[in-house]
Amino acid sequence: MTHSDHSFHPHVPATERVREFTFRASALGLIFGFFFAVANAYLALKIGTTVSASIPAAILSMALLRLLFKKATILENNIVQTIATVGEGLAAGVVFTIPALILLGDTPSIGKIFLLSSLGGILGILFMIPMRRFIIVEEHKKLPFPEGTACAEILKAGEKSGKSAIMASWGVLTAALYKVGSGALFFWKEAPSWNFPFLQKATFSVDATPALLGVGYIIGPRIAGLMFAGGAFAWWGLIPLIVIFGQGMSIIYPSEIPIREMSADDIWSNYVRYIGAGALAFGGLMSLVKIAPLLYRTIHVSVKELTRAFHTGEQQKRTEKDISMAWLLIGSFAIILFLWLIPTFEMNLLTILLLTVLGFFFVAVTSLTVGLVGSTSNPVSGMTITTLLITCIIFSLLGWTDRVYLISAMSMGCVACCAITMAGTTAQDLKAGYILGSTPKSQQVAEIIGVIIPSLALGYTIYILNQAYGIGSKELPAPQATLMSMIVKGVISGGLPYGLVGIGIVIGLVMALLHVPILPFALGLYLPLSLTTATMIGSIARAYVNRKSDRELVQEKGVLLASGLIGGDACIGIVIALLALSGAIPVDAPSYLPDWTSLALFIALGAGVALFASRSK
Repeated sequence: MTHSDHSFHPHVPATERVREFTFRASALGLIFGFFFAVANAYLALKIGTTVSASIPAAILSMALLRLLFKKATILENNIVQTIATVGEGLAAGVVFTIPALILLGDTPSIGKIFLLSSLGGILGILFMIPMRRFIIVEEHKKLPFPEGTACAEILKAGEKSGKSAIMASWGVLTAALYKVGSGALFFWKEAPSWNFPFLQKATFSVDATPALLGVGYIIGPRIAGLMFAGGAFAWWGLIPLIVIFGQGMSIIYPSEIPIREMSADDIWSNYVRYIGAGALAFGGLMSLVKIAPLLYRTIHVSVKELTRAFHTGEQQKRTEKDISMAWLLIGSFAIILFLWLIPTFEMNLLTILLLTVLGFFFVAVTSLTVGLVGSTSNPVSGMTITTLLITCIIFSLLGWTDRVYLISAMSMGCVACCAITMAGTTAQDLKAGYILGSTPKSQQVAEIIGVIIPSLALGYTIYILNQAYGIGSKELPAPQATLMSMIVKGVISGGLPYGLVGIGIVIGLVMALLHVPILPFALGLYLPLSLTTATMIGSIARAYVNRKSDRELVQEKGVLLASGLIGGDACIGIVIALLALSGAIPVDAPSYLPDWTSLALFIALGAGVALFASRSK
């Protein structure tokens, strides 16, 4: 097995014993986890997305622990944010899938939602742990993990409570004011877009949020450039081609209206998204093939270390201790067996085998993609959709088209989605812990404990909101779950656009032949152009700073500012979500200023970060 980078030294050395997994840290993390789960559940049902919780949790943790306990440690703060992020991660897994069961006519009980989400979440954590050594340690310099890195920098800055903390707080304050101006007061539009009539419905758009600017700064110009290239190819190449060759009034599945009557967003949602999913699946497969030898060696070494520890009592360094391979295998096997044997889940042996294979595959893929683009831009729904596509295609080939198999596939999709989201969350948290010098085993146990309360809270939240508004209504459209229910029904009825997925696979193959990294490009194909444009602007700011100076102080200033932008945006985003939930402010409203103002202000924000970070003082 390759060795980790010996030039890297964690913030807290492995030889140092510091309070970490304490009762007060666990209790505070569970409270925050409940809060973030409920807030993000509403947000995901309303607009189909969630807000990252790691940095807000870290900031709140520092404030409260310092207020209540004078000698709280940086590793305790990290445990708080580790447990708190479970609520946000699990909210996406549950809200993207459970409402699809409701839309398919099978309203699950709160107990069933609890079991599906908690077992899926724990399975994702257990599946991700063997990959930690490669993805977090070996690839430390190659995979930036934007939120994990930002969270570690915020916690370090808070501990120093000097110039570093001031630098991060400037980013938080700037992002907070910016977010209030666009998301609460609606002075300018948060996601402006422009159409190019001469280019057959081609569109330029930007999701002008400080968080995406910060993510773009941290991931850097190379990855952001590849993502933007994928987005440009989809929105300025594929969509115009589809318009040109789709003239006339004929309706082409999966759309229900003619192409000539569709907007660019409709074309992307009905056609290009499937192409992106195919490319993403191919890119994930190639990535898994690439890391397979190292993954094998990781598991092999873990087993050897396990047996050696039994025989010799040999001790590992504190910062290298994971949950033992024996417990990982026992835990994973027990969960899989439970899901198979309990009749209420309606999963037969084939469904369980598909869950195990596809779940492990996409856990590996999501652990890589969050390392590239962060949790906010991680296409969890794309991976879940691909899981459902493969499962439903196999069911259709076997002639399993009864309603019971449709519910079985969607239940399996729920477990897989929770596993995928929790694997990505765990990877980000372990990255923050690696930088800070946390004990991986403590974080991993904390993640598992953190699953319980959000799983219960999410079941009640979905039940109450469904009773009050009705999932699938105008008030709660549940866009991700609606799409998944449509796909399951479409495949089982034999109407899947296989050709579109196949085109995506071919595009992925071409990228591989050209030696272009597939995953970032495929992410650009799958994600809305507004996301990749915003991260590209952030990466241009990073490129300017890199060109001006490679001094460590300058680089640290830039990352701290970018981390502050992500944190401020996320904190205010959650406050705005709660205000919208209470009816104090509208969810959306027309902006006072013209659209070009949004782009100008966003570019000015990026330029400000670049100039401020590159100053020599």
